[in-house]
Amino acid sequence: MLTVHHLGKSQSERIVWLCEELGLSYTLTHHTRDAVTMLSPPSLKALHPLGAAPVLTDGSMTLAESGAITDYILARYGQGRLTLPPEHPDFAAYLYWLHFANGTLQPVMGRNMILNRLDLPGDNAVLQAQRGRLARAFALVEERLSQVPHLAGAAFTAADIMSVFSLTTMRYFLPLDLTPYPAIRAYLQRIAARPAYQRAMAKGDPGMALLLE
Repeated sequence: MLTVHHLGKSQSERIVWLCEELGLSYTLTHHTRDAVTMLSPPSLKALHPLGAAPVLTDGSMTLAESGAITDYILARYGQGRLTLPPEHPDFAAYLYWLHFANGTLQPVMGRNMILNRLDLPGDNAVLQAQRGRLARAFALVEERLSQVPHLAGAAFTAADIMSVFSLTTMRYFLPLDLTPYPAIRAYLQRIAARPAYQRAMAKGDPGMALLLE
């Protein structure tokens, strides 16, 4: 039996959503952030040395890292769904955008979040460089979504599941105005209409306003 250990307002929402899209039977275990520090509770460190969500257990197997968990679930339980085969013309695009989320977009958002908290002057070279990287990342996503309905192309895939957290919930930690990005905003409305996304967010983060525009 799959158990998804989920921390509110975290990347673990990806795994809840993935399970819902695949229609899998799973147990959802909630963990609550420390009210003062907003960090993960000790209960997560009891599961994995890094003490971060998500953590997946499947029988005696324990796995962390949302990307690794996504690959594991797709390989073991996906039956070819939400992925593209190597012979598909969009296979390379699928791989790129699947890894773009944690390889580029989420790290640059995290760096900007930390730099913003340091109250640096606006002309700080490191701050300017990281803001430039963030702008280029969002411009790339905007360009892609102005051409195709989903990140891999025509089909909704795990690449979308990996990326949406950064475009939505991560903005609680790094506020961003999406007004300059009409294609991203239209894409998020398509995501919002997916029943599995609605179920996942209602189960994982009940009552949280979804930053979909």
